Amino acid sequence: MLVQLLTINILSKRRNEYETLYENCRDYFTLMVVFFLVSLPTVQAETEWQKDHPRRAEVNKRLKNQNKRINEGVQSGKLTKQQARKLHKEDHQIRQEERDMASQNGGHITKQEQKTLNQQENATSKQIYNEKHGQ
Repeated sequence: MLVQLLTINILSKRRNEYETLYENCRDYFTLMVVFFLVSLPTVQAETEWQKDHPRRAEVNKRLKNQNKRINEGVQSGKLTKQQARKLHKEDHQIRQEERDMASQNGGHITKQEQKTLNQQENATSKQIYNEKHGQ
């Protein structure tokens, strides 16, 4: 009877050890899954935000050039600060729209979105020219 009690006690202890081990493994696995899921958007965000995508690069290059033209117009006296502020605001809106479009498409803009942005840039470019040349 003493042997049976000792055997039951030992088996009970082992069962508790296995249950504890199982719970620890389960908690560790759960923790790893949570960590993976939390880190996934961060990894995706680094690859999605590709500013150097060719269509985005073209749009941003044009915006940078227009910004330069506006600043040159102010320096030369052909544009007032008020006119420059208005033109910079329009450029900023186009740039923000480009970023919003890219964030919805994995860091890229579609050909149609590029066409839309180019049309907006063309209109702003024409305004810059007209303002600088008094038309």
